This record gives sequence, structure tokens and C-alpha cells, in this order.
Amino acid sequence: MRRRLFSMLAAVSVACASVGAAVGGASAQASASGAGAGAGAGAAVTGTAVTRTGSGVGAGSAAAESYEWKNVRIDGGGFVPGIVFNQKEQNLIYARTDIGGAYRWEQSSKSWTPLLDWVGWDKWGYNGVVSLATDPVETNRVYVAAGMYTNSWDPNNGAILRSADKGATWQAAPLPFKLGGNMPGRGMGERLAVDPNRNSVVYFGAPEGNGLWRSTDKGVTWAKVASFPNPGNYADNPSDPNGYTSHRPGVVWVTFDPTSATAGNTTQKIYVGVADKQNTVYSSSDGGTTWTRVAGQPTGYIAHKGVLDHVNHTLYIATSDTAGPYDGAKGDVWKLDTTTGAWTQISPVPSSSADDYFGYSGLTIDRQNPGTIMVATQISWWPDVIFFRSTDSGATWTRIWDFTSYPNRSFRYTMDVSSSPWLTFGANPQPPETTPKLGWMTESLEIDPFNGNRMMYGTGATLYGTEDLKKWDTGGQLTIKPMVKGLEETAVLDLISPPSGAPLVSGLGDIGGFRHTNLDAVPPMMFTSPNFTSTTSLDYAETNPSVMVRAGNFTDADRPNDSHAAFSTDGGANWFQGSEPSGINEGGTIAAAADGSRFVWAPKGVGVHYSVGYGTSWTASTGLPTGAVVESDRVNSSKFYGFSAGRFYASTNGGASFTATAATGLPAEGNVKFKAVPGREGDIWLAGPPSDTGAASGLWRSTNGGASFTKLSGVTSAVNIGFGKSASAGGYQALYTVATIGGVTGVFRSDDTGASWVRINDDRHQYGNAGEALTGDPRVYGRVYLGTNGRGILYADNGGTVPPPDTVPPTRPGTPAASAITSSGATLTWTASTDAVGVSGYDVYREAGTTDVKVGSPASASFALTGLSPDTSYTFYVIARDGAGNSSTASGPVTFRTLTGPSPGGGCTAAYRVTNSWPGGFQGEVTVRNAGTSAITGWTVRWSFPNGQTITQLWSGTHTQTGADVTVRNTGWNGALAAGASTTFGFGASWTGTNGVPSTVTCTAP
Repeated sequence: MRRRLFSMLAAVSVACASVGAAVGGASAQASASGAGAGAGAGAAVTGTAVTRTGSGVGAGSAAAESYEWKNVRIDGGGFVPGIVFNQKEQNLIYARTDIGGAYRWEQSSKSWTPLLDWVGWDKWGYNGVVSLATDPVETNRVYVAAGMYTNSWDPNNGAILRSADKGATWQAAPLPFKLGGNMPGRGMGERLAVDPNRNSVVYFGAPEGNGLWRSTDKGVTWAKVASFPNPGNYADNPSDPNGYTSHRPGVVWVTFDPTSATAGNTTQKIYVGVADKQNTVYSSSDGGTTWTRVAGQPTGYIAHKGVLDHVNHTLYIATSDTAGPYDGAKGDVWKLDTTTGAWTQISPVPSSSADDYFGYSGLTIDRQNPGTIMVATQISWWPDVIFFRSTDSGATWTRIWDFTSYPNRSFRYTMDVSSSPWLTFGANPQPPETTPKLGWMTESLEIDPFNGNRMMYGTGATLYGTEDLKKWDTGGQLTIKPMVKGLEETAVLDLISPPSGAPLVSGLGDIGGFRHTNLDAVPPMMFTSPNFTSTTSLDYAETNPSVMVRAGNFTDADRPNDSHAAFSTDGGANWFQGSEPSGINEGGTIAAAADGSRFVWAPKGVGVHYSVGYGTSWTASTGLPTGAVVESDRVNSSKFYGFSAGRFYASTNGGASFTATAATGLPAEGNVKFKAVPGREGDIWLAGPPSDTGAASGLWRSTNGGASFTKLSGVTSAVNIGFGKSASAGGYQALYTVATIGGVTGVFRSDDTGASWVRINDDRHQYGNAGEALTGDPRVYGRVYLGTNGRGILYADNGGTVPPPDTVPPTRPGTPAASAITSSGATLTWTASTDAVGVSGYDVYREAGTTDVKVGSPASASFALTGLSPDTSYTFYVIARDGAGNSSTASGPVTFRTLTGPSPGGGCTAAYRVTNSWPGGFQGEVTVRNAGTSAITGWTVRWSFPNGQTITQLWSGTHTQTGADVTVRNTGWNGALAAGASTTFGFGASWTGTNGVPSTVTCTAP
């Protein structure tokens, strides 16, 4: 499992409403053969601009853009429980996956085309395909039983999807119950079957006591077959409180005897498999009117597969003791002579044998030579899966491998994984195990009905095949290769695109993750040394991107001394481990300081820790709750951020301690994502997902390190946020989000700090529940990387097309008004500017002789001044800017005088000086003196940097910095000063261009 009833009893036909128009996209864009752009990855799509609603949602005149969506190639990565060959049209082959939709084979390119990319967030469970049927009469027709979970994890009922153009476009017939494409028993089947004589009749075997269903109008309407006697009672664990292993697979396969009717007439003889260990096979001899338990059948196991050899009138079944696909310790293979009713056990290894430690599932026959049959172990983890082959209808069998002198084995096959070399998993096992493995979870094993030399089978990680299968029978070795190009089925947990090195590094479920130096090529290997089963979090040092860190999960019992965090100093090419705090079982989230000097880790279920260096030791952080999400500031290496249960936290001391900020109104629940903007200290975006409980959702921005957030209007909910290369040199990064904006859910881009958005996917390219991972590319304008849960990693380009440069500045802001004037501060407000594409923020300046001082950069039309001196005249003005870097003319100035208060310095004075300077950095010192006639017990020093300098560390005091404004307070040991006494504090800071001295440095004492 990689993700996270209504019972219809009436005997009369129940019409399940069909979704009116085709849901797969504009059929005019799909070719008649079903291989058109409407279904395939890499098809060009046209984005749709979101119309402005008057509240800053988007610019109504924004141009539509053409985006091309393609998979970042991994090839496979997940479980393929079903492969279905059409019995009448050669090379028409389909594959179904448990969480990644369905695919159609393209013989010319020997690749797979995805068919369900149109599935969106509202019906994300449709990507769980529990069965698929291809019509043997009208071969353009194909059916899919869609729905991911039968418990609460999927909020929607299932549906039968139908297509008349090989999956290019679809219509849906909703069902009154849920389906379980990712539930136990999903490798059984096929549950869907089309009558080979009268193809308007389609059957479906339902789970959870819902019995057998039938359509007589090519899948438009469906009714329960009231006469079918057994809905199936088996569950792996009926008492499972989570409702997962208590799932009842129900009616699990349907097969027709085509010789029992003539073309155009209803097939009379039908066989049905049921998940019931005492009653697993039923049949009808009158076209489904009545049904009986097949006499003499074996008991004690479940028939996972039922395959009919209609030439020799033989039904084969493969049975196991569990629903699978992960387990199964006993089973048998049987055949039924459908003419005489005699059952014969033909198990290669019978269940009565001590050598039988597996059940059977994958079952197929060679339609060109029906006496040739094959069966697979349902699960044989060690040393490998076993395929058995018989050329005499099961009388004798040979194995695809045999033990010789233990631990050595002989093989009737060789494996060539050069097209997907990561399938070795970087392993070096001891005999009898080998790498790559032949497979596991091999519930689907199919011989091409037109070519007995071609076989395909699914595993838990890929789809393999061979084109020289018959070498098995002549003493040669067949060659098995991945046949999986185009089928991408990874669950993506995190993505990073650094400004240098490999363009993409991924964190994946089940297979760890990859470093992609070429998006269109399969990487040679997943992350190893160490290998994490799932990588839960990735980060890189923004100003030193060769430094990377990842956190992840693995089976702790197998590796009790391993760490769940790993580090790289060469951009992810090689990794090494440090230590870890005690008690960690899962990776959680992890963040790298901007310069790579330290890391903050929030493992799942364990308190937050930080490490200086590469995890040699870890120290517990304070102030941040267990289970928080952590991220780093992308400029200031001392700053880290955290979020938990609606509260935002900030650290200015490298993660040693966190303090909750005053920010309010943020989402209190849900999978909240937030990220800091590269190159802009304290600039943070936070995405709040949809909520069923009324919790806050949408998109927020902070420009002051999380002290406060401003919610973007018009963004109803947001799954994630990412940043990419700006549309203009030096401009604000392009924003990418998976969100609902203007009532439309999709993938959006903004080039003006969220003032307007353009949708860059369309209804044919939605990818289900996408967005757990999302980032733009800092090197290619317009490129976005999108993670999905089951459809792998997508990337999209607009061809690098940059919109025409915005050269029109915002309008002039109104002259500020000063209010709430005190002896040390005031509040400025002004009439907001307007701009063609949106104002991104303001800069507030203080007149200070020849060089005016920028004192802050608020996002809205107000700003609180602090650190002013009493009884002093000040003059301020405001400049507006937009996302393209244009600045308005300065507002009119406002002049005011602060109130009379304590004498300047309030009894103390502060003298600022630069003690050392070098390119990009300097060291400063401030001397604090008690200028009064009595002792003081503490002091506070304030100043505003004139040129955007940033303190990176400070000693003998504690400091905060918001924009240009710096506040330093005494420590516990140097606050008390006698009259005339002094103390000093020092600091290190960065600077760019100019390193001017603050015009005013104030000191106040209690």
C-alpha cells in the first residue's frame, strides 16, 4: 500500500448515470486508433488564464500558454497487477496498476501510453484500477473498473469507465459502492469480462459483499445479478480496525466459454471465481440466468485466476491461501474437464508438500498451443519468484530455475536490465539470491495469444517480458528484459532542483529516489550507501548546492545501527551517513542551512534536533513541537523555520531554539507545505490544502521571516508551492502551485508574486492527487517539476518562452500618514499603488542626508517604525515595486517628530564601529556605556542598516533583525552597568556593494 457501502439488492436493472460527455479530453484531438495526443504523455496542451475577480486572483488579460508535459524517465517503479491481451487484435495490450492508472501498449515504439491522466483531484481514486477488459469483438472498446480504496481513505465510490477509442476518451458509470485498486486481492482477476459473442454484455465482480454485476448496453448501465449466490466472505484479517486487511475481495474473476454460443448471441457457459475458501468456483450454463457451485471443486484455498482453454474444454485455476499480493504460503493448481466435470490436481509443487511455501497466482496458456500452460508463485520472496511451464496440460512441469548443489542454481533464463539498470537495487546478494531478482508479487503472467514466444509479467517494481520464450522448451536460455518504457508508477514524496549540478533530485516511495542528470534518460541507479526504502524529505544548501541531505525510511529490524539521514557533498552523486538521535524509525523532514554548515531534522515521532556539520552528533532543539515540518531560510544560514498545528516558528540561532511567531489565521490541520524563497531572506510562502472541517486553506506569504503572513485572495486552497527561474533578469522567482484558483483546480504559474496566475495544465493532464512534491527549475524559465502519487515525476516546459518584458512601473503611492507616534516609533499608512500585473511590495525609506536609508519592505500599504529616538524629527517616503523589478516614483514625504521621552539613550549610549571588512563580509563592534548617574540593570541597542547588511552571528548579546532594523539586548551577564561603566558586543555580517555605517544608533535602559 503506497498511500495513504452502499448495497444494491434490487433484482431489477438499476441505471447508473453515465457522465454525459467524454471525460478524457477533446476527442477531436485523438486519432481514430486511440493513439492520439489526448491520452499520451508529451502531448502539447494549452493553458487557460484565470480571470481576475477584482481581488487580485489573476489578470483577466493574461495570455494562454502552450505547455508540454512529459515524464521524467524512471521506467516502472511500482506494482503491475494486471496485463491484458486482446484475443482478436494483435499487439493490442493493456496494463493496469494499483495506484497509477492504466496504459496501452504501442508496438511501434515498444512503449506504454497512459490512459487516465485526465483523472483529477475530485476523483483521484480512479487511478486505482482493480480490473480491465478489452472487447474481443469491437476491439476499440476497453473497460476499466476504477477506485482505489474500499475503506475511508477514498471518499468516492468506484466507477466503470468505458472507452470506444482504445482509451483516448472515456465515459464513466458511477457505482453505488467503493472499489479497491490498492486493496488486498488486487492481483486477482480479471473481474471485468466482455462476452466474446455478444459484446454488449459485460460482467464485473464486485468486492465487499456486492456480488456480481452485469451490463447489457456496453457498460452504460449496470445491475446486480440477483441470482448469483455468493458475494465472497474471505478477508485476510476480518478484525482489522483500519479496514484494510479486513477488505473482502469478493467476486474476483469472470471467464466465458466462447464455444457455448454463436456470434451475436449471449454466451451460455460462464465461470466465476469467488474469494471463498470453501466455494471458490461457480458456473452458469444459461447465459447468467442461474448459477451453481461447480461440483467437486477443491476447497481450502482461493482461486486467484481462472483461465479457460476452450479448445480442449479445460478450466485451469491457480489457488492460494491469502488474498495477496504480499503474502501466500500454500496453494495448488487444478484443472477441470468442463465436459466431464472431473477435477485434477496438477500443482507443480502440491500444497501437501513441505516444499510448498507459496501460493499460486499468475496463470496463462499459449493460445497457439493450448496444452502449454504457465503458472507463477503468488509470492516467493526467497530466493526468487518461480515460474513453472508445462507443455502437456499440467501433467509434467519444468521450473525457470532449479537448485543444483545448494546454494547454487541453474537458470533457463538470463536477465538484461541495461535499459533500467537500477533494477539491481545496487545489491550484491549471496547465493542462492541473485540480482536483479526475477520478480515478486507476480500475479500477472501472460503469453501473447498471437505469439507464443512473447510473454509479459508484472512485478512489484516493473513490467518484464521476453520475446524468445520457447527457448525454454528446447534447452536454451530465454532473455528477460524490462518492457516498461512509458509506464511510470512511482509515488513522489519530495523534489529539489538546485541552481547547479543535476537539474533534478527526487525522493520516492518504495524505491528511494534518483539523481537525474538527463530528464529523458533512466538513471543508472537509485540512491544507495545508504538505501532508503522511501525518501521522505530532501534539501540542498542554497548558496552551496553541492551539499545535500535526505531523510527516509527502511525496515529498522534489518539495519538496527543505520541512520535515517544521509548527506552528500557532490550534488547527490554519492552519499554518506552520520549518527542519529535515539528512537528514530521514520525520516520525517530535514533542512539544510543556506551555506550547508548545519542541518535541522524533524524525524517522525521524535523531537526536532540540529547538527553542526554532517550529523556527527545531534542536539535537541527547543521550542518546536514533535511532528513539525522544518525548512531553512535560503539566505541566512542561521535561520530555520517550522510549522505545526497552525503555528509558525522561527529560529535565528541555527535551529538550537525556535520561537512561535505572532502569525495567525494559518491552517490548523492538513498536510501544510511551506518554503522560503531563494535569494530573499525571510520571504516565505505557505500552502494550505483543502479542508472538510472548515479549517483555513489557501496561499499565504510572509516577507518578515514568518512574523506575519498575508493571505492571497482568490486562492481557495493550495496543495504545494514551488519556485523557478524568474521571467526577467533580477526579477522575483516564478511561482508554481497546485491549487484551486478562481474556482479551477490545476497547476498554475505566476510571474508577479501571485498577483495573477495562469493555468499550465488542462483537464486532460491532471494526474489525480498530484502535488505532494513540486518545484520549478532555477535555470530554465517556465519549467516545473510535479510529483504524483502513482504516475511518477512529470515535468513541463513552455519552450522557455518568456512573456514580453513588463516595463511599466506601478503608480506612485500616496503620501504616507504617520499615526500612533511614540517616543520610539510610529505607524505609516498610505494609499496603495496599482500595476498592470500587480504590486509585489513597497520599500520604505528614511531621509538621511546624501544617502537615504531603507528601513523596511512591507508587502502591503502600511509599516510599523521602531527604534526611533525621542523628540527627534524624521522624514519618510515610500516606493512601490512590481514582480518585474519596476519601481514607482517616490511618494510624497511625511515629516513628524517623536514624542519626548527619556533622554537619548535612556541613560546609556552606543557607539558603532567596523573592526574588519572583506569582500562580502565584515565584523563590527558596539560599545554600550552607562551615561547616567545611577546603575542600570539592562540595555537595548537599535539601528537600521543603510545598505541591506545582514547579521550572520552575534556574541555578548541577543539580536533580532527584521529587514534593515536590528535590535540587540544584553545577555544575563552584561546588562548591569554602574554609572560610567561600559561593555561591548560584537557581530559578523554580510554586505553587498556598499557597507555604510548606520546614521543613528540608539541605546535605552529600563
